[in-house]
Amino acid sequence: MLWETIANWFFDQGWRILLIIVLGAVVFFLIRHFAPLVISMAIKRRMVGKSKREIKKRANTLVTVTVNTWAVIIGLGVLFTILSELGINIAPALAGIGIAGVAVGFGAQSMVKDFLAGIFIILENQFAIGDVVKIADVTGLVEDINLRRTLLRDLDGVIHVVPNGEIKVASNYTQDWSRVNMNISVAYGEDLDRVIEVINRVGNEIAEDPKWAEDILKAPQALRVDALGDSGIDIKILGETKPLRQWDVTGELRLRLKKTFDKENIEIPWPHTKVYFGNRPTEVKDKSSDRLRKVRKTD
Repeated sequence: MLWETIANWFFDQGWRILLIIVLGAVVFFLIRHFAPLVISMAIKRRMVGKSKREIKKRANTLVTVTVNTWAVIIGLGVLFTILSELGINIAPALAGIGIAGVAVGFGAQSMVKDFLAGIFIILENQFAIGDVVKIADVTGLVEDINLRRTLLRDLDGVIHVVPNGEIKVASNYTQDWSRVNMNISVAYGEDLDRVIEVINRVGNEIAEDPKWAEDILKAPQALRVDALGDSGIDIKILGETKPLRQWDVTGELRLRLKKTFDKENIEIPWPHTKVYFGNRPTEVKDKSSDRLRKVRKTD
């Protein structure tokens, strides 16, 4: 009797509900499968001249947001269609949701602010998944973005959840290209022309090294004498690299400069201070003797 009831219900309504679920799953599968292809083609046409990495980051971000948004829309559509098929009047439910939405909107203005900020972040391509950014005083690698929040992972491996509405200024360290920006200090007694020649030579060597050549867009070179410090003279060095590679290139450049300076006998100074407490004892004694001799001669 139970199986007969189930069979009657399935042939009466069940198959339609199953069909709704299957159609929803098929639509979501098609979106999930074809959205990356369509978005990638559109991004390539729009971002002509950009690097493959930048195109891929932009495409991944848009795909993630698009698929997640459509998943929610399809899920709600399937749910309401099934309720309607079961004979449940969804009009009052929709009206109730609308009223509740207005009430929640007044009480959750920060959430609305987060969604609006998320829309502009994505439309303006302020940053994408895979970028290193500083937002809301947090610096890290962008692991995920949606319309409400951004996930950052810092160097300690800590995940930071940043509401998009809290982002006032977004500093992107890895969009299009990155820069080697460092100072190196040398002693005051060094020949600066020779030091700059050595720095430029090392910068060209690392740019021509097959291991590093693909990461470097412009060889690191001495820009200027940047400061006359307490212990040495600071020289500014700048270069351009592919995104995310500036820190590795900077570390390798420091290593090579240290080794080369040692070979060339170029001194890298360290902080030191000379302290004098008045005159030296010998100077005081000599002055006292001279004064005594002058007094005797006068007598």
